Amino acid sequence: MKVAVLSDIHGNFQALESVVDDLKLNNCEKVLCLGDLAMAGPQPRMVIDYIRSQNNWEVIQGNTDKLIADFSPKIFEDVKNAFPVMANALADDVLFIEDDKKEYLRNLPSQKEIVIEGVKVLLVHGSPRRNNEDILPNMPLKEIEDMLDGVDADLIFCGHTHVPAGYQTNKKQTVVNVGSVGRPMTTEPKSCYVIADFQDGGFSIEHRFVDYDRETAAKIISARHFEGADKLAEMILNPTSRHI
Repeated sequence: MKVAVLSDIHGNFQALESVVDDLKLNNCEKVLCLGDLAMAGPQPRMVIDYIRSQNNWEVIQGNTDKLIADFSPKIFEDVKNAFPVMANALADDVLFIEDDKKEYLRNLPSQKEIVIEGVKVLLVHGSPRRNNEDILPNMPLKEIEDMLDGVDADLIFCGHTHVPAGYQTNKKQTVVNVGSVGRPMTTEPKSCYVIADFQDGGFSIEHRFVDYDRETAAKIISARHFEGADKLAEMILNPTSRHI
């Protein structure tokens, strides 16, 4: 059984469309989505509407989904102190996204465990400990194993960092960061997602890199005209940092 695993779409409908086309071409029967559906992207409403209309998707909440759903002046100030442009995008998203969509984001589970072809799979956004904890390439294996303390899943899928990565622990647990659909942080700014092929109690993992119409996505977010929207547009075309 082939399963597509996506994360960090960030309102980029052009990227999502291209990834969905690719996963269909590869005969994926199910989609797992690890959150960060909307914030700081070109078309957050379209992305939310599309995802919640899909019957064969398992979706969890990302840290920025929670920021939108639970928005408050304190949340805005906390984000602004660290990442001013992201705070401006968040404030605009809160005005832009309707209440029913915020409620959808609010009610998403923070984690989810499922069994696929006999394999116990845990879906998280950042790490099993926190939705905003980074799992990046080339980290000490002990750090990864500490994050998995108390986790008995065979396979852990995560996102959040926008950078694909993978680990095999000494307890034979596999950790896969699936990268980002909507704002990838790779040398080529292509959407990144994973196809997992489950067979006979085992699995194989493939990171897929998919091109999309970045120019249109950049124009759409720039036209939202909040302070810093042009910088987010440039990040789509030439990614240098996932936070500004």
